[in-house]
Amino acid sequence: MKIALDAMGGDFAPKNTVEGAVMALREYKQVTKLFLVGDKDRVEAELKAHRFSDPRIEIVHASQVVEMSDGAVESVRKKKDSSVSRAVDLVKNGQAEAVVSAGHTGAAVAATTIKLRTLPGVERPGIASLIPTERNVFVLVDAGANIDARPVHLLQYAIMGSVYSKHVLGYKNPSVGLMSIGSEDVKGSDFTKDVFKLLKESKLNFRGNVEGHDLFENPVEVVLCDGFVGNVVLKTCEAIAHAIFAWLKHELKKTPVRLAGAAMAKSAFKAIYKKTNYEEYGGSPLLGVNGICIIAHGASTPLAIKNAIRVAAESIQHQINPQIVAEIKRYNESSAPPQPAPAQA
Repeated sequence: MKIALDAMGGDFAPKNTVEGAVMALREYKQVTKLFLVGDKDRVEAELKAHRFSDPRIEIVHASQVVEMSDGAVESVRKKKDSSVSRAVDLVKNGQAEAVVSAGHTGAAVAATTIKLRTLPGVERPGIASLIPTERNVFVLVDAGANIDARPVHLLQYAIMGSVYSKHVLGYKNPSVGLMSIGSEDVKGSDFTKDVFKLLKESKLNFRGNVEGHDLFENPVEVVLCDGFVGNVVLKTCEAIAHAIFAWLKHELKKTPVRLAGAAMAKSAFKAIYKKTNYEEYGGSPLLGVNGICIIAHGASTPLAIKNAIRVAAESIQHQINPQIVAEIKRYNESSAPPQPAPAQA
């Protein structure tokens, strides 16, 4: 497996990205080549700091970095030698099978969409983020790639999210829910009502509308929404998880009795923290592009980068893109109107 890492992408790059790469290469023997794309001198300095050398590493110099203030499309056009663009080029040219970036999300989406194009039958890519519940891990799509989605885009997200849930997460028949303001068919905006009709007519395991509380109380395996709603939901979930642990820590320190109880329940707290920690999930696949792109959190730690590389390897291993193409083709063929019989001579 050959993977390109945007070594300059992220709030703490290249320090965290290079350290994460080192961790990944030590653990994942299936990665046969890891391209570290970015400022060569800085990347080499980080590798020396870890006293790490591996023949699987190849540094690809890039003289530019996409800043958070840069426009997504403009960064691809004007910063052709940016680390994220050069990393995507490696996939485009067949040198790498996947790209991982913790940098500017819009630039990563734009670069992969423009350079790699979308898969046959896919109009817009969608970011698939994994969110844990007590009973399962569901796929939220789209988590921010396409804020001006059309109903057909969400139908395609449903197919792609179901494929990922089935082949990577292991759910045999993933249930699908549409994010809305009520469970009844008539609830929601004109947009969600149109999406509902498409999903109801599909052969997917569509359970109907889901509300905010359903995400954790009555979870499905795939949750659908446009990129605007999805990004708000994702960041709200992250913020709530962080806040709850902060509140809990503050309250437990108030009395010696609470501290004693916390010590006894330490393993339970650690288990929940690990389950809700974004670092464990690594990165979010950008489903629908003609190549594998994993988008990691901007504040990714080395552990998060390591796991983002793992997610890329899993997508390669499970042949996610061929599975998506096959499922979308199957849907299009099954929903096409019957052709009239040829006229008799």
